Amino acid sequence: MATHTATRFASQFATQFATQFVAQFATGRRADFATRIASVLVACFVCVACSSESDAPRSMPGDGASRAAKLDGAVERSVPLEIPADAPLVAFLGDSIAAGLHLDASAAFPSVLQRRLSAAGRPFRLVNAGVSGDTSAGGLRRVDWILSQRPAVLVLELGGNDALRGRSVSETLDNLRAIVRKAKSAGAAVLVCGVRVPTSLGTEYSAAFDGLYPTLAREEGVELAPYFMQGVGGVPEMNLEDGLHPTVAGHERIAANLAPHLERVLVALPAARER
Repeated sequence: MATHTATRFASQFATQFATQFVAQFATGRRADFATRIASVLVACFVCVACSSESDAPRSMPGDGASRAAKLDGAVERSVPLEIPADAPLVAFLGDSIAAGLHLDASAAFPSVLQRRLSAAGRPFRLVNAGVSGDTSAGGLRRVDWILSQRPAVLVLELGGNDALRGRSVSETLDNLRAIVRKAKSAGAAVLVCGVRVPTSLGTEYSAAFDGLYPTLAREEGVELAPYFMQGVGGVPEMNLEDGLHPTVAGHERIAANLAPHLERVLVALPAARER
């Protein structure tokens, strides 16, 4: 519509220009008329350019058939579960993986885990505190607020961004240890999601980084999922075009990796409370 309007305007202007040019030329007022014409031409150009831009189809990052395919089934997954009011509260403190970046929230692995374990007779209430780009330091700053909600379990999924930013292994370990200790002091059980990084970051660095999670779990006596992205990390078909964030199928696989560990933690909750 805007393009047609601009075209009509240009046509009308051309006719008016031809008529006025003859009159102005005959009277010798060429300079004055040229100035007026230049101004109108600029306005006409801007009008046409803007109308073309407004008519152009707009797209969002990740739009298209490939994204639609990766979101397939997300609507069905968003149907609310019937979770008992007294079911334990599980909080996920994580980064863009827990947040399900580029996907519907119902497709992110925390929600998949909730559905999977609910179907297995282990329902839990869910708080997904995944924040894209978060690091262990960011998680440490946020954990007090999350613990104020009194979760029975804290699932700790952080550290990957530390490695990508070249943070020292000792710094990451200190931050994660502080988070775990805060959670334990608040009465929450902890499940640590182990992260592994590519050797392209340096063989010594990657080996030291991979080893910090078993060290943390052993020293603090908490449950460990050794590599929570097993079968997803580095597997092209399990990740979006960016190669970093899982598809719907990737999140399903992560949930399958974590399910036995989280179920073990949930099963142990009553005994822990009795003690």
